[in-house]
Amino acid sequence: MKLNEIKIDNSLKRKPKRIGRGIGSGKGKTCGRGMKGQKSRSGVSINGFEGGQMPLHMRLPKHGFKNNFKKNYFLISTDLINDLVKTKKISSSKKITIADFVKMNIKINNKYKGIKILSGSNLNAKIEIEANAASKKALDLFKKAGGKIDILDKKKFSTLFKKDKKNKTKSPLESEESVKSKLKKNEKDKRKVALKKDDKPLKNNKKDSK
Repeated sequence: MKLNEIKIDNSLKRKPKRIGRGIGSGKGKTCGRGMKGQKSRSGVSINGFEGGQMPLHMRLPKHGFKNNFKKNYFLISTDLINDLVKTKKISSSKKITIADFVKMNIKINNKYKGIKILSGSNLNAKIEIEANAASKKALDLFKKAGGKIDILDKKKFSTLFKKDKKNKTKSPLESEESVKSKLKKNEKDKRKVALKKDDKPLKNNKKDSK
């Protein structure tokens, strides 16, 4: 094929419609909108309006529904677990808890009702892990590798993000932050005390006026 042998359809050669460029063009002055009326004005959206009767898009029956009780889990595949073991963010010798995933920079929020483990590639090590749900294939993969998935209640997952007012217990993330803030406060207090010791009292040179 050569460049001079390429053929283009006449429909693709159409020029764009130019509006408001004089009466001779046929689309000047009123720009193809006609004389006066609602549709000739701007800011009008009457698409689907049928003169007051029930329009077609409202006459058609509804379909589908939204489940308000849907359980949204944070999904973790076996591929991700293998990568975390390779990068030594997780040790296969210890049991992996849900709090370990929260401490990592994985985006786990209150929106999720727990962690669910899904199947992917085969596991490279014997791993014991905690989760709120797991697929059947994932359970089989862990059994083949000699590992185990302990399925926990959803309440334990929610306690990682909430405070218990009665027992005054905090989540592991909040407890670490509180310890850091306390250490910073103690350092500031020590500095203030040191500055006060270094300051000497000024003598009043003013004479008492009688």
